Amino acid sequence: MAKPYWSGVFPAITTQMHKDGSIDFDATARHIGVLLESGVKGMVMLGSLGENQMLDPDEKRAVLDMAVQVIEGRVPVLSGVAETGTPAAVRYVKDCERIGVDGFMVMPAMCYKTPDPAETMAHFRTVAKATGLPIMIYNNPISYGNDVTPEMFAEMGKVRNFVALKESSGDTRRITDLHNVCGDRYAIFTGVDPLALESAVLGIDGWVAGTGIAFPAQNQYVWELMQAREWEKAREIYRWFTPLLHLDTHVKFVQYIKLCVQECGLGTEWTRAPRLPLTGAERKRVLKVIHDGIASAPKVPKRKK
Repeated sequence: MAKPYWSGVFPAITTQMHKDGSIDFDATARHIGVLLESGVKGMVMLGSLGENQMLDPDEKRAVLDMAVQVIEGRVPVLSGVAETGTPAAVRYVKDCERIGVDGFMVMPAMCYKTPDPAETMAHFRTVAKATGLPIMIYNNPISYGNDVTPEMFAEMGKVRNFVALKESSGDTRRITDLHNVCGDRYAIFTGVDPLALESAVLGIDGWVAGTGIAFPAQNQYVWELMQAREWEKAREIYRWFTPLLHLDTHVKFVQYIKLCVQECGLGTEWTRAPRLPLTGAERKRVLKVIHDGIASAPKVPKRKK
């Protein structure tokens, strides 16, 4: 499978909710529409930002069914796979394939931090064997306690439907290590918003964007500048963007980014328990970052239809 199988901006969209914690399908669909208009090349539903682990199995499948119907094949629809164990992940990808998704972003088995690379790779391989659809492997050792190293990616390179990886270790040296160890075997995506430009300099194929879902036009434009090697223009926008992009790297990134989406008029801040709305000084601090960003947001060229 020629690289890059996937490339460009694949936003990790939130699952919009009502104040009572029930899913707001209409609001999620509207946000999908806005992101499509911005020129994204894929859509990641039910990632960590999409509160995958907080949803019931039937709810996840309903969200994906809605997304497939709304997107109508215009871009690939990926689902995050964040099940607690491997058997549940296998059942999930089989169900999603029947629903009509185009691929997966697979995380390590949740709630299980293993120092054994063989266990981590066995999980990924077993999930891949259960579906013929393409897979992006998600490496986020900070959040999930399982580090998928470049050497592990190289070892898994024989699995045909592993086509991409999302690198979120927070260490940009990994980008070069991946190129050196794996060559062009995988499409490399960054998953850390405030490392997007640094990663682009080192050579990546895509960006699983977080905060950018609230500023889709600017997010898409800075990505296109980076791909065109127009570094001066890209740096100017990136410096404006960076305080907002830092919202993606906090333990409350779901609340922070949902609040950002709300203040930009693209949804609401409501989350599923145990996450709670921001209050007090923390809320004021995050709102200041958001409102300062909105007030100084750069104008970007209109996209051609």
